[in-house]
Amino acid sequence: MQKISSPTSAYYNAGHPWYYFLGGTILKPKQILENTRESGYKGYLRDDIAAIDKKLEPARSHKLRRIKANTIKKLKSDLAVYRQCALQLHRHPKTELPIKAVMACNDIHTAISLKHNHLVNDFAHLITINDLLYRQGNLFGF
Repeated sequence: MQKISSPTSAYYNAGHPWYYFLGGTILKPKQILENTRESGYKGYLRDDIAAIDKKLEPARSHKLRRIKANTIKKLKSDLAVYRQCALQLHRHPKTELPIKAVMACNDIHTAISLKHNHLVNDFAHLITINDLLYRQGNLFGF
């Protein structure tokens, strides 16, 4: 029987609780940002942001900046909780049961995977909004 003391998380990504349960590396926020950038993911607000992008100036920029400010606040909060989860996971004892005997991962594995996914969405929104803000909107409505 395979023991968890020599884990493999090859079948799961960092957004899944079993990734951490099987010993996957806790990603640094910069790594999550780069992975998000490389994936091209736009976040769950992609449709709302796209609709705002179609608006005329100055409403477009104002609304994009408001979403950006709210996302930055949320990102700061999510980063603080992610760091707490990472510390808690680091202190969490590793299980030595055979994988076949394990029926579920622990709450900390679920918590850190959810916070990872929140960070992915926060970063995706900021990347998308920054790209749109750097691209000038249609000033004359043509």
